[in-house]
Amino acid sequence: MSENNNETVIVQISDIHVGEAEFVPSLLTRCVDEINELKPDIVMITGDFTGMGYRREYDTVRNYLQPIKCKNIITQPGNHDSRNVGYMHFEDVFGQRYSSLKTDDLIIVAADSSEPDLDNGQIGREYYKWISGEFKKSEPQDLKIFSMHHHLIPIPGTGRERNIVHDAGDVLEVLVDCNVDIVLCGHKHVPYIWRVEDMYIITAGTVSSLRLRGKIEPNYNIIYVRENEIDIYRRFPFDRIEKIIGLERKSGKSKLNDKFIKETSKSK
Repeated sequence: MSENNNETVIVQISDIHVGEAEFVPSLLTRCVDEINELKPDIVMITGDFTGMGYRREYDTVRNYLQPIKCKNIITQPGNHDSRNVGYMHFEDVFGQRYSSLKTDDLIIVAADSSEPDLDNGQIGREYYKWISGEFKKSEPQDLKIFSMHHHLIPIPGTGRERNIVHDAGDVLEVLVDCNVDIVLCGHKHVPYIWRVEDMYIITAGTVSSLRLRGKIEPNYNIIYVRENEIDIYRRFPFDRIEKIIGLERKSGKSKLNDKFIKETSKSK
């Protein structure tokens, strides 16, 4: 837990893209400094560490991320990381591509949605039982979080709907049946929030690349989990912090706080 014993702090960063011309090292090093100042309980990195999945890119990004001071770091590859059989280097450098974490008040299940040398992806029917089984380890009051790299549902401003996983409908059914509260994604560098039934799908932008759409700036997410509420902020390295949504928790589930509906709809 964080220094506030009644609060869990989660940071989600995504789409680092080391090795590309648009990668900005100072944005990533600044983000690492900001993370360490925040002292989060969990750091989640939802894919695209690299540009082409080469080993030298993995070694470089590992050096950038090593200074992060957090005992719980959850990583999963993106489509760029699986290029050139890069998922093998991912496993060597960062470990398993499928993982879960259970704490006193939440459970996180992370799955690899990438396909070798393809920009599109899927979770795969062979993993549905594993996902359900991991969430069954939770307690009724636990917050349930699922993370993946690709989009689970379409995001405005991201072009043709090839960016969602091919098996999105089946994955949605699995997650709804598991009573998942929050889904964290990355991929197209467009931050957004959707509500699907009682589940909130939160897509992060890129933290350190200038491959940006429209007026979007590099950013990452900070999630504060408390007994009765969840606050989600968007932070821009070197710059501001914006609150993008507040959720109320009742009987172990999250419920939208109407105060932030309008802000959320303008969070592109």
